[in-house]
Amino acid sequence: MARARRSQSIPLVQGDVARVASIPAPVGGWNARDSIANMDPTDAVTLDNMFPNVSSVTLRGGYSNHVTGIGSQVESLFDYSGGATEKLFAAAGTSFYDVTSAGAVGAAVQTGLTNARWEYTNITTSGGSYIYCVNGVDAPRLYDGATWSTITGVSAPISITGVTTTTLDNVTLFKNRVWFIQKDTLKAWYLPTSSVGGAAQVLDLSSVAQHGGHLVAMATWTIDAGYGMDDNLLFITNIGEVIIYRGTDPASSSTWALVGVWYLGTPIGKRCVVKYGGDVLFISYFGLLPLAAALQSDKLDPRIALSDKIQGAFADASSAYGTSFGWQVVVDNRNNAIYVNVPVSTGQQVQYVMNNITKSWCRFTGWAANCFEIFSNQAYFGGNGVVCKAWTSTYTDNVSDIQTNSLQAFNYFEARGQKKIFTRGRPSIFTNGEPSIFVGINTDFDTSDRTAALSFSPTTVGLWDTGVWDTALWGSGLSITNNWQGITGEGYCGAVNLKSSSSGINIQWASTDIVYQLGWGGI
Repeated sequence: MARARRSQSIPLVQGDVARVASIPAPVGGWNARDSIANMDPTDAVTLDNMFPNVSSVTLRGGYSNHVTGIGSQVESLFDYSGGATEKLFAAAGTSFYDVTSAGAVGAAVQTGLTNARWEYTNITTSGGSYIYCVNGVDAPRLYDGATWSTITGVSAPISITGVTTTTLDNVTLFKNRVWFIQKDTLKAWYLPTSSVGGAAQVLDLSSVAQHGGHLVAMATWTIDAGYGMDDNLLFITNIGEVIIYRGTDPASSSTWALVGVWYLGTPIGKRCVVKYGGDVLFISYFGLLPLAAALQSDKLDPRIALSDKIQGAFADASSAYGTSFGWQVVVDNRNNAIYVNVPVSTGQQVQYVMNNITKSWCRFTGWAANCFEIFSNQAYFGGNGVVCKAWTSTYTDNVSDIQTNSLQAFNYFEARGQKKIFTRGRPSIFTNGEPSIFVGINTDFDTSDRTAALSFSPTTVGLWDTGVWDTALWGSGLSITNNWQGITGEGYCGAVNLKSSSSGINIQWASTDIVYQLGWGGI
């Protein structure tokens, strides 16, 4: 009887001695770009609710209800910052609410509005600190730290003349001037220096925008032009043209100039730009682009996109949901994270999240966010009748467990073409409790989820000034757990599948040990 041909280094005998491989956790993050047959071992096909850090993958923070009882979907949040005073406002339904303090919502501070989709900016003048809000339908609202005013063209303590104020649908601050976009036009309007009212002047970009369309967003961009830092004002059209100006007085050709016009892809939503240090991040159908790198050449290199590694998922999401309300890019410096809010549907939003240090990605589920805002260096989001504090250290989604699901890159365990029989797995987990942890193995590029969601029963620990010594159960710091679990799988390659369910427990995944044997078959 002919014997099976052996490879040079690996015996092909069924029942081969058990082998152990140790695989680092997928700190490389979610990979939705490369072939699943050719990923780095520290990448992941799926990485839900686990945030890739430098040396481990950690459970994301939870969320808690900050303000409840609003009664409608919260679609805009505004951070008013005037001197030592900082307040948070929410737009929901046809009203504005003060949501600075936690608890049940109070009476609306503005009513009778057409919708809750507003853009805003802060400005401080000699007259005080203000927040300007516009939506392109209602007259702008101006808040001075105590009182809300409606801004029209009619003579009033504060008014804007020269343009119909109800047509202003975006606003920003540049070189001490408030700038507006006029809805469905290529016209931008600006006020006198250090003023929140007065005669508005127009900057018409109709002869500059080569592809026409209308303006959707503005932002300031700070760059080093070789002789020091300078601010630029950029305009983005719905076609995807980025038009950049530099200067101080748009009415003077000696102090105002067009820098250039670039095409960076169709923007997604009005909230498609955000300041990122001295740079600007821009969401388009090409991905999440840093402006400084995107404008380096006349041909866009997709590899410059921060979202390059998840471009497959980003392209699918933008194609399916690109016209839905809720797209937004948010920089959360407190957690070294950048969120891209993806509005799959109302109540089913997800976030594509990048570690700002490692540039590794993951996906968050369970945060039903219509909009985000950073308030007092803390991320908040607006949901169905609530404003929620995001990424809390309670590791609980309000009153629900946090469910995670990770499928690591497929691995041949240094024996391509040789079938393997997987028998045991041992994840190394640092935790301060006893979360429900499942480890399994998917083989031969099967990415299907074949397991049910985990359940978790929390253990109540003692509280200081409440718990009784020798009676209450006291929590502890992080300690390692690395228990073996039986796994079942047979194939040429395998991918570690780790799931967890927990509430109030920190989880840090460092690595996984896999036991396998070599079976019959090979090349």
